Amino acid sequence: MATAQKTSAASYLPEDRDLESLEAAAGVCRGCSLYENASQTVFGHGDSRAPIMLVGEQPGDREDIEGLPFVGPAGRLLARALDQAGIDPELTYQTNAVKHFKFTRKNGKRRIHQKPSRTEVVACRPWLIAEIEAVRPQVLVCLGATAAQSLLGTAFRISAHRGEVMHLPAEADIHVTPEPQVLATVHPSAVLRDRSERRDEAYGLFVDDLRSARSAMAKRKRA
Repeated sequence: MATAQKTSAASYLPEDRDLESLEAAAGVCRGCSLYENASQTVFGHGDSRAPIMLVGEQPGDREDIEGLPFVGPAGRLLARALDQAGIDPELTYQTNAVKHFKFTRKNGKRRIHQKPSRTEVVACRPWLIAEIEAVRPQVLVCLGATAAQSLLGTAFRISAHRGEVMHLPAEADIHVTPEPQVLATVHPSAVLRDRSERRDEAYGLFVDDLRSARSAMAKRKRA
């Protein structure tokens, strides 16, 4: 009898929930079908006790090849914005809501990013929750709608709450003490794609949101 395909990463979570054990376990995750075409699992990376966790959507082409988050063009823009916002990258843990690259091919060769489905986001969510509970960040920064909705619910809209410092909803079912504050902003790739005359303004607003995250972190330290 054929084994039914698993539809969540939950059954792959290890007993030990430190980041090293989680990353090893995620490397063989078959909780959804995205692993079939991706080169590898791209787990989070950074300080295991980072006060700020940055959560994006999914790895891109370069991340899929190198096995690290935020090493492509969007990652370079993020690094520049962090510097301008006064955030030391060494104080961050960087990850994605989905750990495998989802793409379509253009002209049979070039791999083009494809937005993950809600089912795929939910299937991968146990890894993100485990990362949050292992790192216990003071501030969670959701980069883009996929990341924000994975933690704040499908009704959440960045356009309505961008840059606001919020709390995780009870239904997020994330057990961290003290509870991290959450801030949502656009994904750096959205700034890269902006070819309008307002691109500099879009970048400036992104930096401002990261400054708000830095301020939230500083207030938590003083409390």
